[in-house]
Amino acid sequence: MQNIKYFEKFLEKKAYQAFDSWYQWLLMEKRLSEHTADSYFLDLKAFFEFLYADFGHLLSLKDLKDLSVGDFRAFLVHRSGQGIIRSSLSRNMSAIRNFFKYLHKNYDIENTAVGMVRSARPPKTLPKPLGQDEALQLLHAAYGAQKEKWQGLRDVALLTLLYGCGLRISEALNLTISDWNSNPEVLIVKGKGNKERIVPLLPLVKKAVSAYLKERAFEVSNHSPLFIGARGEQINPGVVQRQIRRLRRQLGLPESVTPHALRHSFATHLLEAGSDLRSVQELLGHASLSATQRYTEVDTHHLTAVYNKAHPRAHLKKKS
Repeated sequence: MQNIKYFEKFLEKKAYQAFDSWYQWLLMEKRLSEHTADSYFLDLKAFFEFLYADFGHLLSLKDLKDLSVGDFRAFLVHRSGQGIIRSSLSRNMSAIRNFFKYLHKNYDIENTAVGMVRSARPPKTLPKPLGQDEALQLLHAAYGAQKEKWQGLRDVALLTLLYGCGLRISEALNLTISDWNSNPEVLIVKGKGNKERIVPLLPLVKKAVSAYLKERAFEVSNHSPLFIGARGEQINPGVVQRQIRRLRRQLGLPESVTPHALRHSFATHLLEAGSDLRSVQELLGHASLSATQRYTEVDTHHLTAVYNKAHPRAHLKKKS
């Protein structure tokens, strides 16, 4: 959790209390993950720092109410000048709108200008999955990349779980021994907003995790994190990301190969094998089908590439 008191540098007492209340609401009522709430925190931090520098005094609720379209646009121009990409600018404005919506509902502070500002829509990007051979290559390489045997088995188990169950890295790292032992055939996963979903466990996944648990260092209890670091604590996502970077350099894989790319690969390979979209949506824990439909475009690109490579008529020259 971020240090809320940092905002006393920019906000008058009542504005500070409103911000504190909003941040706690994100965590307690909206039940956003701490990661998402912290992203909103940093978005507002950048916004208030900009306004404070412009106004030259602590910001009051009246200052926030009176902000004009020009003030919001000036902030976006400022951020763009700092090299902030369009997708991040869009998220900045989303966080700011959320905060002002909260002010309107809970403090009767309405700012109509914020709703008139449209940040540039981020360019549409498709997920970048690994090929099936690349995914297996990554899993095999993980075992020999650690000095300690149990850590190599841990990395194999974790990456196999991401690829074999389509988990987000945060979902996998939040699992406990109790979560793993509760059912030998399925895994109950807590996703965004603490929403639970059931994911079947493939034999390959069970085998990899079991091999790791047999060799794992440190005492095991039901409440212990499933995946631990060198000192027995829950492993940090940054450690996993660094290890993936090492592996992809070793294997000559593109920079798009990340822990999350294994989740993309899970979804894409299921669709390539003929799974229906609704089932993939349930397995991924997507709230809306539109989020899952991105993978159909990846699958279409794959099929087109296969057709162009393999079909004899794809190589015929057009008649002039």
